[in-house]
Amino acid sequence: MAEPAYSQGIARGADEPRGRNSPLDIEGVSLRYPTGTLALDSVSFQARPGELTVILGQNGSGKSTLVRCIVRLLRPTTGAIRVAGDDLVPLSGRRLRTARQQIAVIFQDASLVPRRTALANVAVGCLGRQRQPWTWIGGLPADERRGAFQQLERVGMSPLWEQRSDTLSGGQAQRVAIARALHQAPAVLLADEPVASLDPDATHEVMSLLQRLAREEGIVVVCVLHQLEVAREFADHLVGLRGGKVVIDQPAFQVTTEDLSSLYRAGA
Repeated sequence: MAEPAYSQGIARGADEPRGRNSPLDIEGVSLRYPTGTLALDSVSFQARPGELTVILGQNGSGKSTLVRCIVRLLRPTTGAIRVAGDDLVPLSGRRLRTARQQIAVIFQDASLVPRRTALANVAVGCLGRQRQPWTWIGGLPADERRGAFQQLERVGMSPLWEQRSDTLSGGQAQRVAIARALHQAPAVLLADEPVASLDPDATHEVMSLLQRLAREEGIVVVCVLHQLEVAREFADHLVGLRGGKVVIDQPAFQVTTEDLSSLYRAGA
């Protein structure tokens, strides 16, 4: 089918986020569950614009809990999580919803709507700023659809703009999910195990895209992984968790194979 006339003179789907050049600051974050279990213990690190930060750790190390704290699905017991200058920890209600718009999340399974096109899936990234009743039934302004097409161009998926998402390969679906996240115009792009179910070629494709978005476009990109070899190949900054504590927080080139192996060694 014919390509929409979006590629000439198109505007971004949203204004540049005010925190585009701001780091993600995690400072002294601890979380203790009502049972008494300490899931995170004074976690501190900074993810900077222009770098791909990778978080590593074995199951139970606190990775998933930390992700849920960053997007404020969980409220830390102590500490601060600053996104675009705002500390999300004390926020609630409308102020929290507004601050959350600065964070876009990509999940392992892409989480696309199966029967909708790639373009339609990307366009829903604007719903945080488009809250009119007619958007609830699928109506979107023309400029948002133009912006969605631009995001597909950024991730190399514009030729498939009209293809149903349930016909895409795993790697293609993740690129559409990344485009949807970009259409949110976030300050922070948080990818939670984005390549866990992909083959090696698709893994390289998706990780290369995340690396490019960080390095060339200056976005804060934080990626949770479990594959050590993938982390070594693509990360600029490595954060290692063990038992809810940060045990590695260094530029990737300074982290040795022994450092990484120790994260997964029983009794280390």
